[in-house]
Amino acid sequence: MVVTGDVRCAALSQSCGEPQAGTAPTAAGWICLEQPGAWGREALTGSRLDPRLGVELQRRAGAVGARVLLIRRPGRHADDRRGTSPVRRAYLAAGTPGGSWLERVDLVAPEQLLELDFAALGGARPTGLGRPVSGPLLLVCTHGRRDACCALRGRPAIAGLAAAHPEAVWECSHTSGHRFAPTGVLLPTGYHYARLDPVFGEHLLRRAAEGRVVVERCRGRSAYLPVDQVAELAVRERTGETRDVLTAAGGYVRHVDGRVWRVRCLRRDLPPARPASCGAAPSVPVVLVVVEVQRLAGVARGRQGGRR
Repeated sequence: MVVTGDVRCAALSQSCGEPQAGTAPTAAGWICLEQPGAWGREALTGSRLDPRLGVELQRRAGAVGARVLLIRRPGRHADDRRGTSPVRRAYLAAGTPGGSWLERVDLVAPEQLLELDFAALGGARPTGLGRPVSGPLLLVCTHGRRDACCALRGRPAIAGLAAAHPEAVWECSHTSGHRFAPTGVLLPTGYHYARLDPVFGEHLLRRAAEGRVVVERCRGRSAYLPVDQVAELAVRERTGETRDVLTAAGGYVRHVDGRVWRVRCLRRDLPPARPASCGAAPSVPVVLVVVEVQRLAGVARGRQGGRR
């Protein structure tokens, strides 16, 4: 069976019950630059940002495994600068398990970001360019030129949230996974989420401020490859652990208390065929399915409590 017609990719994915675990993009660090106005399909080279700067930022970030996003305040996005502050915001983040951090930088000119110590960012070391931010940051993709679902679903989801949390909630450019729109990424931890709505967004911000990880609707942590994103979430679901005390690598998940789990996943087709993004040719998606979670040797070293 092949799904065709004018139905949007997010609606098709949701109707098929497509799982989202293991679909987060991988990144060692994040550079988020405020850029008001409209964004073209390729945001870094299709906005009022100097495309040469966009290319150079992307090149330097890519060399250290980091990603660059454009961010903007929610609302109308006329391609002009009326009422726009000459100072623009930037955020730098590293999602290292157990040691994530977030910095804020206020820029007079976006070219100042080229002064960034990219090697430090790629190595999860604070860059010193900005000042530390203690609370979480929620970026919601509204990049309509990349996929209509992101704008049609993302903007309604973010409007009320941003009004209630103006410093913590921003629109952002493409984060991948249009079919899971509205999509968002929580910084500094780098957990990605699918099918956001205002109530769930409030829940994410509250739990993140408490240092907790929400497993529901989670696509995975960007510090991990897809199979390890799935493995970590599987262990969290099994144990109820919500703290940032797990690391995942090679299908093994380790707790700071000494426990270890081996998680076995298989790749399976999930028919029917459907577009992964609006306008794309239909194809049958391949998903990662957990088939075994095995507790290995390792005894918890005392009780750490708080698994809410």
